[in-house]
Amino acid sequence: MTETITKATPQAALDALLCDLLPRQGCWSDEEYLWLTDHTNRLIEFTDGHIEELPMPTDTHQAILAFLYDLFCDYIRPRGVVRFASLRLCIREGKFREPDLLLLRDRSDPRRQDRFWLGADLVVEVVSADCPQRDLVAKRTDYAEAGIPEYWIADPRNATIRVLALESETYVEHGVFARGDAATSRLLDGLSMDVGAVFDAPES
Repeated sequence: MTETITKATPQAALDALLCDLLPRQGCWSDEEYLWLTDHTNRLIEFTDGHIEELPMPTDTHQAILAFLYDLFCDYIRPRGVVRFASLRLCIREGKFREPDLLLLRDRSDPRRQDRFWLGADLVVEVVSADCPQRDLVAKRTDYAEAGIPEYWIADPRNATIRVLALESETYVEHGVFARGDAATSRLLDGLSMDVGAVFDAPES
């Protein structure tokens, strides 16, 4: 009986082969980005041919996010819908983000697609310690570019919630809410949440 002997490709050579097959930074297309994120559980965003891997969330981040998700769901259901990361949001052709939370007031809104959303009425980011400016500055510009009416920024570093409302093509501050305050929305009439309870969520 003759045995078939196979020789596996060394890892370094396999890595080089895969690198040759994948687009170079700056050359990714929308569909190539979507294919990549369809086949990985990593958080990856996309801007004009460039991909950026985001840090994995911490327990604190996820506890705050879960608390906010429940509050928004209690307010918006059954007429609206809330989703959490990672769900892709198309800012425009050539730019995708993965907000921590996305909300639509009408669950039948045509922007609600299965593979990714084409817009949102409200998005939320919980500030990541690795690069706060991503959420405070860069994504403020991104979500304004997408025409999203309201952007909430929950910052665990100082236990504040910053609510931004879109006017024309830029955001203005509806309010910066701290412990002892109730955060409110310009868009969602009657919504109110205890800021202290949001940031105490990791301890519960």
